[in-house]
Amino acid sequence: MKAFAELYAELDATTSSNAKLAAMQAYFAKAAPEDAAWAVYFLSGGRPRQLVPVRVLRELAVEFSGLEPWLFEESYQAVGDLAETISLVLPETLHSSTDGLAVWIEDKLLPLRGESPEVLAARLPALWAQLDRHSLMLCIKLITGSFRVGVSKLLVTRALAAMAGLDSKRVAQRLVGYTDLSNRPNAVSYLKLIAAESPDEHAQRGGQPYPFFLAHALSQPVEQFDAVLGPASQWQVEWKWDGIRAQVIKRDGRLWVWSRGEELVTERFPELDSLLHGLPDGTVIDGEIVAWKATRPNTDDAFNPQSPSAPAVLPFALLQQRIGRKTLDRKILEEVPVVVLAYDLLEWQGEDWRSQPQARRRDQLDQLIATCNNPVLLPSPVLTGEDWFDLARQREASRSLGVEGMMLKARDALYGVGRTKDMGVWWKWKVDPFSVDAVLIYAQRGHGRRANLYSDYTFAVWDGPPDASERTLVPFAKAYSGLTDEEMRQVDSIVRKTTVEKFGPVSSVKPSLVFELGFEGIALSKRHKSGIAVRFPRMLRWRQDKSVEEADNLATLQDLLG
Repeated sequence: MKAFAELYAELDATTSSNAKLAAMQAYFAKAAPEDAAWAVYFLSGGRPRQLVPVRVLRELAVEFSGLEPWLFEESYQAVGDLAETISLVLPETLHSSTDGLAVWIEDKLLPLRGESPEVLAARLPALWAQLDRHSLMLCIKLITGSFRVGVSKLLVTRALAAMAGLDSKRVAQRLVGYTDLSNRPNAVSYLKLIAAESPDEHAQRGGQPYPFFLAHALSQPVEQFDAVLGPASQWQVEWKWDGIRAQVIKRDGRLWVWSRGEELVTERFPELDSLLHGLPDGTVIDGEIVAWKATRPNTDDAFNPQSPSAPAVLPFALLQQRIGRKTLDRKILEEVPVVVLAYDLLEWQGEDWRSQPQARRRDQLDQLIATCNNPVLLPSPVLTGEDWFDLARQREASRSLGVEGMMLKARDALYGVGRTKDMGVWWKWKVDPFSVDAVLIYAQRGHGRRANLYSDYTFAVWDGPPDASERTLVPFAKAYSGLTDEEMRQVDSIVRKTTVEKFGPVSSVKPSLVFELGFEGIALSKRHKSGIAVRFPRMLRWRQDKSVEEADNLATLQDLLG
């Protein structure tokens, strides 16, 4: 545990990728396999569910620190991180535990889940007394599921590959699915990550997916496309669907479905079980799971949004509601049916096809889908156009189709690992976001380096037009990204001067600031006071040229629903 806490401190203290890489290599070279297994899990983004209620942690911290509850809360607001606050207010102790990370996780922390407050009050102080301040902070972060550190999964991959003398692409492939909650890291799984390559490795993969190939954002104006990309004929063009990126895997007579977040989601989509009998063994399909409104087949204009028979992607908000349910009853399955819109073939007849050109992979995929003839597996349409300007005109229909724009894939591109260009390139040519002018009404301090700044904001629009006799501001979105550091410091200063009331960590401010908010999607919502839910909100710019009275109203948002 102490060694991993020291690694965490090293990683947290530097912004240098080379320094982080060196620190991880040194740790993995010395760590016992069972400890390294958990370290890879946490550093790669794995987080087990919260083990102890935050309320219990706060009460114990208050009791054993001797602080008054109000003083602990003030300390928490000043520090901005619960684990760090507790580690600072508790009496400092020497590190007496010699147990490694695996023992701490498996024998000491995981058994805490579900225990009564009385049991936790007896166990936790005894555990905390074995740890120094750095290790204690790490321990509490693991307990709350809030462990985060500034390393990417790619950097972890590079550290393991360098330490083991392997190709980083091979390690990346082995790491896919490693952080899924259904898998518990252990010495065997770690040793497989760094084992020498063997000729039969591919045949023993079971349900493991491939690393996903990711697209780069395309922001140039269409007038520059010929110069930047070449002619449109060299590209495979598709819609950018608003769903869940997934791989469907059929091997050894079994079917697996993995999300891009490396979560095994087979049980969340029982409709896809029918593919078990339609797909041949040794097949891996890359595509998008979307909520889909079925329509009459065999129509030439099935993807023309003006056609009365056109199929439609249901709003992502509906799919999200379905995902959030613990049980899927017949009603939700009927109201929010799903299909896989397939756009790539990664494995065919047991052979890795990622080194085949994009065009050949797509041709074989289309043949496979036609042979399978299953209504839950549809081809993502390939679009055609005379030139980039023709495609740009077609792209204008994105909103009415329920898509986010277009995907551009070089016809000769191989299927790479992550967001890379060394094996080809994919571009996402997204439509401009929705936007409204909204008023900042609540603010909260951020985390990490923003712990002392008010950086997380709640925004509102008016519930009536400017000429209404009486109108109020209705909150509808939260955002924390989009401002420069200097702008955020300026807003922080204004928030502090205009705070009128506090609700725990949240400050209610006098409405005085207007921001243009951008977001990718919008839907009706019964859970929100405004009746509206927006997707991926962020601040596009600070509208210092606008007064609060000039901000948009709910009617503006409701118009966007159309």
